[in-house]
Amino acid sequence: MMKYDVKLSLIAQERDLRLKVVYAAPDFADVRVHSVDLNRPGIQLMGYLKHFDASRLQVIGMSENTMMEELDRSRRLAGFDAVMRQHVPGVIVAHNEQVLPECLEMAQKYGVSLLTTDMDTSEFYARLIDSLRYHLAPRETIHGVLMEVHGEGMLIIGDSGVGKSETALGLLKQGHRLIADDAVELLRTSSFTLEGRSPALIRHFMELRGIGVINVPSVFGIGAVKLSCPIDMVVEMELWDNTKHYDRLGLDTRTTEYLGVSLPLVTIPVRPGRNLAVILELAALTNRQKKTGYNAAEDLARRVDESVDSGTIYGAMKMQAFS
Repeated sequence: MMKYDVKLSLIAQERDLRLKVVYAAPDFADVRVHSVDLNRPGIQLMGYLKHFDASRLQVIGMSENTMMEELDRSRRLAGFDAVMRQHVPGVIVAHNEQVLPECLEMAQKYGVSLLTTDMDTSEFYARLIDSLRYHLAPRETIHGVLMEVHGEGMLIIGDSGVGKSETALGLLKQGHRLIADDAVELLRTSSFTLEGRSPALIRHFMELRGIGVINVPSVFGIGAVKLSCPIDMVVEMELWDNTKHYDRLGLDTRTTEYLGVSLPLVTIPVRPGRNLAVILELAALTNRQKKTGYNAAEDLARRVDESVDSGTIYGAMKMQAFS
C-alpha cells in the first residue's frame, strides 16, 4: 500500500493546532513528516536513545521542560544535543512553555525546526495525531456518489448510467447533502473508519445527462453540500434482473470492503416507477436503527417463530409467505 507524507510547513499552518515557528530550519519548507506517531522525549533528553524513532515529531511538554530547567547548562546542552543530532523532522514545545536557550541553540546547530503552541500538551497531542492521521491516511479514488442522508454517510456505487446522480439529485431536493459526485476519494483514517471527500477540481459539481454540469451550492444553497464525511454504508444500484433473487426481509447481512475497512452493503434494484430517493432515505434510517441494536427483519422473524411455536394459523401463514 502506498505511503503518504505531509509537509511540516503545512502542519504549522493549521489553525486548530495554534502553532508558532520559533526557528525555521533552512529546509523547513521541504521537511516532510512520514509517521502518525509522536514522541515526548523525556528519557531521550537524559541520553537514553535505544529504540528511539527519529522519524517522529518530538513534543516537549511541561514535564520535560521543567526537568530540563532543573539541570545545569552543560547537561541541558547534552540532552538537547542527543535529540537534535538524530535529525528529527521537528520539535514542538507545548503548554506555552518557554523555549530554553539550549534547545534553540541545538536546533540551530543541527537544522531542526522548532515550534511552540499555547495549547495544553495532552489536547495538542490528540489534535496533532488526528491531523497526521488525516494527512497520512491510505486512500483511493473510486467511481460513485457520496451523500449524507439523515446523518449517515452513504456511498452510492453502480454501473455508469444506472441513475446514481439522478438519485442524488432527488436526495438533494429532500434536504440531504452532497459530498462528491462521479469521483469519491476514500481515506482510511483509522483501522475501522473510512472518510470520503471529493477531488478539489470537481468539488460541489454534479453532472446530469441531458442537463449538463451544475454547481450544487449555487442551485440548492451552501447547506446542500459538505466537504467530507465518514462513510457508514454502501448502496449498490443495479438494473432490475428478473432472474435474480433479491432479499425481501433484510435478514442477510452483507458487507463490502475498501482499504481494509468493512462496510454494510445494500443492493437496490432499479426499474421504472421506483422512487429511489425515498428508498435510499429508508436505507439510511434502517442502517441507523441497526447501529442502535434494532433490526426490524429479525424482530419480525422472532415474532413469526413465536406464532408458529404457539400453533397459531396466522403464524404458519406468515412463515409460508416469507419462505
